[in-house]
Amino acid sequence: MNKLIETFRIVYETRNFSKAAELLFISQPTVSAQIKQLEHDLKTDLFIRQGRKEIIATPPADILYEKSIDLLDEWKHLYQEIQDAEHNLVKIKIGASHTFALYILPDLIVALNQQFPQLNFSVQMLNSLEVINALEQHTIDLGMIEKPLSAKNVERYPLLNDQLVLAGNPTAGPWLVRESTSGVYYYMNRYLEENNIHEPMMEIQNNAIIAKLINSGFGCSILSKRAVINVPYQDLGSDYLRKFYVIERTHNVYLEIEKCRKFIQQWTEVYAK
Repeated sequence: MNKLIETFRIVYETRNFSKAAELLFISQPTVSAQIKQLEHDLKTDLFIRQGRKEIIATPPADILYEKSIDLLDEWKHLYQEIQDAEHNLVKIKIGASHTFALYILPDLIVALNQQFPQLNFSVQMLNSLEVINALEQHTIDLGMIEKPLSAKNVERYPLLNDQLVLAGNPTAGPWLVRESTSGVYYYMNRYLEENNIHEPMMEIQNNAIIAKLINSGFGCSILSKRAVINVPYQDLGSDYLRKFYVIERTHNVYLEIEKCRKFIQQWTEVYAK
């Protein structure tokens, strides 16, 4: 049943049997057979096929998808718990947006590892929207974001302030901008509109690359003050003072996740002083 639910989840998200087969590393007929088996077991249609490629999810499929994420997550945690029983380890997956990941997370991971030596931490860097999506999809357990995003069944807690600055020489250009789903994009777009700027733009989907370019004398951008090293910058004041947040699901499988979230809040209070 677990295999059938996982196949259903991928088909539901891609709305494409061929794409689902590629992601699952199985054949398309196998995907179709597994979906038919699940529909037979549940005695309902999950997808309406229109043509060779287009499929539409039915209302029962919507219900199953919402529940299936929790079911798969609980199964994965149960499996991992059994596998780690010999070592008394619980794995906590953390996703952090770029600025937090680059300039704060390294120190935080050291502190977390010292505080919770029995836990096994894994880390990935995403933009703010990707972090909250990963939390909703149960691919991470805790997230740190740079944008006050919200979602169903996700709790958000404020952490540190982060001052944004105009770094580099705006008369030389080009403007180095992040993708629209990043935490800093809103502020960059607002600054450009407020100042009627329509200069050449270069989209770069990584804060570290932007900071490196500016620190080497190329381009300008809106960046966290933490990222600026030995280059001219203009403090943009309180209108460009944002906040980092830690997010977790409303209902967690492990109490350790809640303990880690509370420790992160306490740690950042000290870190900020």
